[in-house]
Amino acid sequence: MTSLRKLGSSDLHVFPLALGGNVFGWSADEAQSFAVLDAYTAAGGNFVDTADVYSAWAEGHEGGESETVIGRWLASRGKRADVLVATKAGAHPRFKGLGAATIKGAVEESLRRLGTDYIDLFYTHFDDESVPVEEIVTALDQLVKDGKVRAVAASNISPERLRASLDFAEAEGLARYVALQPHYNLVSRETYEGALLETAERAGLAAVPYFGLASGFLTGKYRPGTTVASVRAEGAAKHLETERGQKVLAALDAVAEAHDAEPATVALAWLASRPTVVAPIASARTVEQLPALVAVADLELTPAELAVLDEASAV
Repeated sequence: MTSLRKLGSSDLHVFPLALGGNVFGWSADEAQSFAVLDAYTAAGGNFVDTADVYSAWAEGHEGGESETVIGRWLASRGKRADVLVATKAGAHPRFKGLGAATIKGAVEESLRRLGTDYIDLFYTHFDDESVPVEEIVTALDQLVKDGKVRAVAASNISPERLRASLDFAEAEGLARYVALQPHYNLVSRETYEGALLETAERAGLAAVPYFGLASGFLTGKYRPGTTVASVRAEGAAKHLETERGQKVLAALDAVAEAHDAEPATVALAWLASRPTVVAPIASARTVEQLPALVAVADLELTPAELAVLDEASAV
């Protein structure tokens, strides 16, 4: 059985792959979503990541579709105690920003859609620099005190605001961030490495990176001359045009062949080996896409293989 990883300073222990919920109720309908969630938990997974804004960008959607699907699945399977649910607030069309009242209202709506009375890990989705960190941290602390949230985290935040938030929480004895969700993968290292990673490392935060597979590019299915039927194909395919993208694909192919593994598994294993990273996030629209993702739990790359991937992905 795969050993769970401790999430920063919290008492949460998570599977080394967080299942991304952005596709649920969007490119995966409810039946597909339920099947993926069933297969993920059957494989030992216990960490599902969503946000209140998923999938407001789709025509006819208003946000909250993913949370609603997850809530129905939790209720139908009786799995609430076995699954750690992470969600985020700050970007929903009706709850934009991180004012204290906005955070409170967003959480109530997320709890309703998820059909639960607590959220295991609650993120500020995008920092709102118009709101002082003191107000944000105090509002998050109240959610923890009220038992509505077990632990708090941040995403899309500058090193300076992250440090200020942590300092205020520590000085006042309030709930502090235990995790950070950065944009980070083999073709996007500069979005985390540097001051943000160093701040997280010093504070003992766990990183739970999003875009772990670069919108599907690192699965290896995007190749010169190929067409992929995916809502994210345009964003993923652009990496083919870069020297780094081509180098990374070649390195992934070589390492994957040595392990008889999928490129996606290798890309996630590289990410999981990085400082602070506890569980990369990746989503599956179909059950068939899932095995390559959960296989990260059992793939350990050698120092030489990690070095090859480091060199290929260097900026």
